[in-house]
Formats: sequence, structure tokens, C-alpha cells
Amino acid sequence: MVEDIIYLTKRALWETENLMKCIPDDLWEKRYDDIPMWKYVYHMLFSMDRWYINPGDVSYREPSFHTEHLANLNVVPDAGECISRAQLEKYFLSVRKKIETYLESLTDQELDEKPEGCDMTRFRLILGQFRHWHRHMGIVYGFVIEDCRKWPYVLNMLGEYPRDPMPNFYADFEKY
Repeated sequence: MVEDIIYLTKRALWETENLMKCIPDDLWEKRYDDIPMWKYVYHMLFSMDRWYINPGDVSYREPSFHTEHLANLNVVPDAGECISRAQLEKYFLSVRKKIETYLESLTDQELDEKPEGCDMTRFRLILGQFRHWHRHMGIVYGFVIEDCRKWPYVLNMLGEYPRDPMPNFYADFEKY
């Protein structure tokens, strides 16, 4: 099972990075329902960082730029508040490395066990995070598609990774 989780997580991480690169600069601070695009992205990454492995980990540390309500989509940020693309790209790389490192040592047997300080199994945490992660990716996809009239590329279950550098969009949006 871990082999399948690794396969799908790598694909999802690629799609996340590509989606982030598909967001044009002029949309980075655009507000949707009073929340800027960057906050939707941060919320998704923060959740991946906190919940994919063990939300009860006492040694967990938020990123240096984190503030009390930064990941909360119910709190509208002040007009001048912003996390830069560079900060979130760097944060994404650290989250990706953390998840990939975790998966390298994870075993099928451990999937049915609860990590220390957590009341859920590792498998439930991973599945729950996939559910949450992809819901928020879908929100960001929708914003990009609506504003840019371009559809960011999705790998699907067996699709090949594009050879072109990111960002990757579908060639003919009108077909989809």
C-alpha cells in the first residue's frame, strides 16, 4: 500500500507545484470571497505540513513567517498582509521534502498504527489530507481557470509528466 501512496503523492506534489506556478502574478493578491489567492495556497500547504504525517507531533514548528490566523480561511487578512510567491515556493519545497522523506521509511504495517500523540492512524491521516489537499487545489484551479481561461495540467492516474518546464497548461482549453 505504501508503494501506491508514494506513487500518488508524488503525482499530487507535482500537480501542486505546477498549479502554484500557473497562478499569474496579478492574481497572487486578488481576493476571492475577501481572501487573497496566496492565503488559499498557504492554507493548503500548511495543512499538508501539519496533517499529512502527525498533527500531534510536539516537535512540529510552523514556518518562520506564520502568524496566529494566517492559515485560517475564516479570518480575512489586512490589506497590506501578504506572503510572497518566493516564500510559498520555498515552503512548498520544504513540505515536499518532509513528506517524501517520511514516505521513504513508512511501512505497510505502520499505516494501521497511530503516530505518537495522535488519535488517528497514519493511513487515515494520509487519506484525510488527500481529501483536504485536493479540495483546496480544486478551489485554486477554479480561480485560475476563471480568470485566465487556461486549465492547469493534471496528471490523472497514469498520465505522463510533461517534458516542458512548469507552468504546464492544457494546450486547448476550449476542448475541456
